Amino acid sequence: MKRIVLTGGGTAGHVTPNIALIPALRTAGYDICYIGSYEGMERSLIEDYSIPYHGISTGKLRRYFSMKNFTDPFRVLKGFGEADRIIRQLKPSIVFSKGGFVSVPVVWAAKKNKVPVIIHESDMTPGLANKLSFSSAVKICCNFPETAQMLPKEKAELTGCPIRAELMLGDASKAEKICNFEDPEKPVIMVVGGSLGAASVNNIIRKILPRLTEKFNVLHLCGKGKLDESLTGTRGYFQLEYARDEMKDLFALSEIVVSRAGANAICELLALHKPNLLIPLPASASRGDQLLNAESFRKQGFSLVLDEDKDLSEDSLFDTICDLYERREEFRKVMLKSDQTNAVSAVMKLIEEYSTE
Repeated sequence: MKRIVLTGGGTAGHVTPNIALIPALRTAGYDICYIGSYEGMERSLIEDYSIPYHGISTGKLRRYFSMKNFTDPFRVLKGFGEADRIIRQLKPSIVFSKGGFVSVPVVWAAKKNKVPVIIHESDMTPGLANKLSFSSAVKICCNFPETAQMLPKEKAELTGCPIRAELMLGDASKAEKICNFEDPEKPVIMVVGGSLGAASVNNIIRKILPRLTEKFNVLHLCGKGKLDESLTGTRGYFQLEYARDEMKDLFALSEIVVSRAGANAICELLALHKPNLLIPLPASASRGDQLLNAESFRKQGFSLVLDEDKDLSEDSLFDTICDLYERREEFRKVMLKSDQTNAVSAVMKLIEEYSTE
C-alpha cells in the first residue's frame, strides 16, 4: 500500500484542503499520516478523521524584528531532526504540503530522504514558508493564474483549491428549518464575516438591515462572540456565530454570498458557483493577500468587489448587493466555465503521477 504524509498547519486554511483530499486518498488506497506541530489547531482537526498524527517542534521565520527570531531557528532545526526521523520511519511514497511554518522542516526532510513533495499555495502571492520549500518540490499547485507566473515554470500547476466534497451535497430544506424565515419566498443572502476582522462587515450589514430585509432574507455568519442579541427575532434576519456540518445546507439555501476574500473561502464559492460580493481585508489588517485574491476573481468575472478603505459605505454595499442579485446568472455562467473547480481530481492526478512505489 502506498503511503502519503500530509502536512500543514497554523491556520484552518493550511489544514482544510488536506482534509478535502482524505476521501479521495482513501478511495485510491493510500495509507495517510499527518505531520504537524505538537499542539497546533491542526492536531484536533486531523484527529477527528482517525489519521495517525505525528507532532514536531516548529518556529516562525519572520521578516520583521522579534526576539523570537533568535530562538525559533533552533526550534525549526529541532523540527527538521524530528521530521527526518519520522519520514525515515514511515517511508512515504509522497508528501503533500499545504504550507504554514510547520511544513518547512517536513518538506526539507522529505527532500533529504528522496521522497517527492507536492506543495499547494493558496494565496495570490506565495507565503514565506512555501517560498522556503519550493526548491524541494516536484510540483507547486496554485489557485490563481497570476500565481502560476510567479512560480518556477516547470513546477507550476493551476489546480484551484481542494474543497470538501460534502459541501456540494447541501439540502436547502434543512437550512430553511434552521433559519425559519417568516417569508421563505424571499431570496437568501449569506453574509460570512469570518472570525478575524469581521467587525466592520458585521456592523455595516446590520446598519442596512432594514433596507436589505425589504428584498431579501439575510443569513449572517458573524464570528464567535459577535452575535447582536438586540437583533434576535428581527424579521428576515438570522444570525449565528459559525457553522460546521450545516454549512453545506446553508450554502444550498443561499442565492448570493457576501464574504471576505480568504483563498479557501472564495474557492469554495467558485466550486459551488455562488455569485458573490467580496470585501477583502484591507492592507492595514493583513499582508494584502485578500486584496489580490479578490482582484483576481473580479478580473476573471467570478466576483464583485468593494474595497473596505476606498469604496465601502452603506449605500455602496446595498446597491452592489442588489446589482449582484440582478446579475447572478451572469456570474454563475462564468464560474461554470472555470477549470479551477475540480481541484481534488487535479491534485490527485499529480499525487498518483509522482508517488513512488
